[in-house]
Amino acid sequence: MRDLDNEAPAAAPIPTAPGPETTGAPGPTDLSAMRAEYGGPPFGSGEDTDLDETWLAGGWEPLLRHWIEQATAVGIPEPNAMVVATVAVTGGQPRPVARTVLCKGLSPEGVTFYTNYDSAKGRQLAEVPFAAATFLWPALGRQVHVRGPVTKTSAEQTAVYWRARPRDSQLGAWASRQSQPISSRAELDRTLAETAERFAGVEEIPVPPHWGGYLLRPDEVEFWQGRRGRLHNRIRVRVIDGRMTVDRLQP
Repeated sequence: MRDLDNEAPAAAPIPTAPGPETTGAPGPTDLSAMRAEYGGPPFGSGEDTDLDETWLAGGWEPLLRHWIEQATAVGIPEPNAMVVATVAVTGGQPRPVARTVLCKGLSPEGVTFYTNYDSAKGRQLAEVPFAAATFLWPALGRQVHVRGPVTKTSAEQTAVYWRARPRDSQLGAWASRQSQPISSRAELDRTLAETAERFAGVEEIPVPPHWGGYLLRPDEVEFWQGRRGRLHNRIRVRVIDGRMTVDRLQP
């Protein structure tokens, strides 16, 4: 661990990307002036039917799947990306921690993602087995928020997904001690090379014992649809003792 308070690291210039010339309009650093109007291009077509409670009559899963499919159809990169929030308990104090992962399974039971069980999120879920996940598609002016208890997927389900992963991803899962400090990128590359050599003669790389899936079983799902004047549509589905209720929430 580097102590930056007592060490003066050599400053490296931050790479800049080409962009438009500065105009008289508020600059990109003026966060207070940034504002987007939903309900029309580029945040929705302007022809998107108002989200209605009746759309959830068949449960939350069909509409979430439909929205992911629509995001895929219009070319949104990684339409299955979601921000997963967990709880880290440090010194007796709960602290939320969020990161982006990919949803790799969707069913009426819940949403599935895979990770290193020894990672920060894995340790947090072992201590507090609850999470929240948020899907966001700004180009469509839509968002879905899912929260509830989390359980590990079965070894059989994990194995099925593992076999579908590219070999490079499988090697990476073996090579990386996810969330642990490492001295340099070069050390990580060396570890990957050693792992590749270890499995050079192995046709099917086995699932690491520290790797697998999680199923987030929603007890609450909120669908959000951007609208003009910030009067957005919000529909909440709650599942209590197997019974579903649907409410419209004020924006």
